[in-house]
Amino acid sequence: MEDKYLTQSPAGEFIMFASGDGKVRVECRFESNTLWLSQGMICELYGKAKATISEHIKNIFADGELEENSVVRFYRTTASDGKNYQIQYFSLPLILAVGYRVRSPRGTQFRQWATQTLQEYLIKGFVMDDERLKNPPVGSSAVPDYFDEMLERIRDIRASERRVYLRVREIFALAADYQPSLKETTQFFQTIQNKLHFACTGYTAAELIHQRADACQPHMGLTSYKGEEVRKCDVTVAKNYLTQDEVSELNRVVNMWLDFAEDQARRRQQVFLRDWQ
Repeated sequence: MEDKYLTQSPAGEFIMFASGDGKVRVECRFESNTLWLSQGMICELYGKAKATISEHIKNIFADGELEENSVVRFYRTTASDGKNYQIQYFSLPLILAVGYRVRSPRGTQFRQWATQTLQEYLIKGFVMDDERLKNPPVGSSAVPDYFDEMLERIRDIRASERRVYLRVREIFALAADYQPSLKETTQFFQTIQNKLHFACTGYTAAELIHQRADACQPHMGLTSYKGEEVRKCDVTVAKNYLTQDEVSELNRVVNMWLDFAEDQARRRQQVFLRDWQ
């Protein structure tokens, strides 16, 4: 069980406001990658009385929406009269859960923001806070910056086999001597894939699988695979045998190659299939 006491007074903030374009924005100022607000702060945030917020919190726990032990902490403090008190603090999941239940202009404002955020996520598959990413914390700011993590995830997505295959087909089609054929496209993709793997590991895809597939090792020697169990389709993918450092390097090389190939296409430079092979 986690320690139910906070070692220092939380200094995070949850700010909700209407931006210049009329849309609701929410900003959280985290401390140590988390956010804790007292009940009084939650009352002020949503513009409701303490009794109302208490009732919502009670119902959230009663409904099993959140586990009390995971979202509640206490901070010991000494008042001016010399007496010790325990102030109850609640983490971000509970702050959000209250926002879905409370009836007030601020609660409505919160739900508008949540709805537009969820809608964008469901339609596009991602949500980005452009302003936060364009204006990173500087100096000794305690606010965490996840920009590098975002870049790494984008590289990994862009370097996924299906994404690369689709881009290779598009680039392949721009070659002056291109003749539509799924077989030719597949062979071209395999050639490019082997070159990219060799650049990072010194082995082609087939050589990687031959070198590292081992029935005596846990999970056949795989370092990653889809789902909870290894399937036949997992052991034939060379990328699944790479270490984390090798995956990062492969992602960077793939992204550089895609950038170069796309740049050639944008410049409308005549390219032949042999130029890529």
